[in-house]
Amino acid sequence: MRFVTLLLAVALQAQVTFERIRDSEQAQGNWLTYSGNYAGHRHSPLKELTPANVASLKPAWIYQFETGENEVSPLVVDGVMYVTAPNFAAALDVRTGRALWTWNRPVPKDLKTLGFGRVNRGAAILGDTIFVGTLDAYLVALDARSGAVRWQAQVADYRTGHCITAAPLALRDKVIVGISGGEAGIRGFVDAYDAKTGKRAWRHWTVPAPGEPGSETWSGDAWKTGGAPTWVTGAYDPELDLVFWGTGNPGPDWNGDVRPGDNLYSCSLLAIEAATGKRRWHFQFTPHDTHDWDAVQVPMLIETTVRGRLRKVVATPNRNAFYYLLDRASGEFLLAAPFAKQTWAKGMDARGRPIVLPDTEPSEGGTLVWPSLQGATNWFSPSYDAASNQVFVSVREMGAYYHKGEAAYKPGTLFTAGGERALRGDKAFGAIRALDAGSGKQKWEFRLHSPPWAGVLSTAGGLVFGGSGEGNFYALDAMTGKPLWDFQTGNGIACNPISYLVDGKQYVAIAAGHVLIAFRR
Repeated sequence: MRFVTLLLAVALQAQVTFERIRDSEQAQGNWLTYSGNYAGHRHSPLKELTPANVASLKPAWIYQFETGENEVSPLVVDGVMYVTAPNFAAALDVRTGRALWTWNRPVPKDLKTLGFGRVNRGAAILGDTIFVGTLDAYLVALDARSGAVRWQAQVADYRTGHCITAAPLALRDKVIVGISGGEAGIRGFVDAYDAKTGKRAWRHWTVPAPGEPGSETWSGDAWKTGGAPTWVTGAYDPELDLVFWGTGNPGPDWNGDVRPGDNLYSCSLLAIEAATGKRRWHFQFTPHDTHDWDAVQVPMLIETTVRGRLRKVVATPNRNAFYYLLDRASGEFLLAAPFAKQTWAKGMDARGRPIVLPDTEPSEGGTLVWPSLQGATNWFSPSYDAASNQVFVSVREMGAYYHKGEAAYKPGTLFTAGGERALRGDKAFGAIRALDAGSGKQKWEFRLHSPPWAGVLSTAGGLVFGGSGEGNFYALDAMTGKPLWDFQTGNGIACNPISYLVDGKQYVAIAAGHVLIAFRR
């Protein structure tokens, strides 16, 4: 016990200030926020691992979880790794994987996850406090040294289908958190809480009430069950003081007859003032979505040349199979380019609104459309390498028959009106694709046996790491896509990799099923 106490005292003597997270690309040994930096890049500045030596990677240690569905993206802070699982958190020694403390919160026996699994994707840290969301819709603040609860705030009522599965985003004096439950007919929102006290600072509803801007895109009382959940972590621009957060599908899924109109602000990217919670701008990728194409993909804040002009933009490969560039300050539409097979849109008009092809709506008999409802990509993270100006994205090449049905809202139950049916003999596959960040043009592709459920990590050493449903964790050459190394974990991989530095050695970590594995040379 004395050894653990001394280790924590040394490891956590430095506070994780807002400035440290903001400048995290210079703090090369740590991974201080969900995407590695506020800009959503999931890129490591570490260079020890290269195409020339990555083949010598081997497991350094393995940590065993109690649950099998692990989608965690760990944090690494000054020698300590913080991991989460559903209603669970732990601090680990980064050298050995040994648990320094663990925290559990009982999961209510009557809790149901409607339309998603029992997962948790990670924590946030600010000062000496760890922030974790729970399946029963609480935001909990834990002492980073001991795991003791400092405060807990009820975000919503889990009995109506609300859950928290996303990692929070900690910035300045606030903790931002989204909500899951779009298939339960919730009304989505993004919340901000005071990091010291747990008091709610603001709530930004993603479905407008009557009289609010955008309410004209709903009819009757449909807004009350409008969905637009916020179930994946967003990004943050400190200069603009804007939080960028994606929203999910409108409710009910697959049958839009009861909600005519564009259904703002579903399937959108929202630029929200961090200080006030007010919306600065929005962009809707899929108006009146009937295919479950959530726009919750992690947005990347980058600077790149678009049609001959250097611009600060938001880049996002969307679930609807198009790669978008938007002006970061105004939300102006700049570009959309398909990065996967799609059969639903002819293209985009000058404002970025899709030109929808006929006969692509769900029907009683089934309508064949690409991509499937799980999208051309999904919640798992893309990555951006500024040095090569490349975006790396995990791609799902899969179509489906979309069926239309009927739905009646009942609190705490599924509020869906149809579904999808897979193609018989469908030759679905997956890929990691490298896109030119300024144009969306494909530079290379690495094929996978099946559509993936794992994100990617790029590194300054010229590597891209990813995982497959078959359990392979692998490294690719970032300039060519050539496979350089792989390791069979024994479990399907459904998470995002990270990288960090300990004692001059670069580690790469990935969760796979019941375990988290840290690798080094």
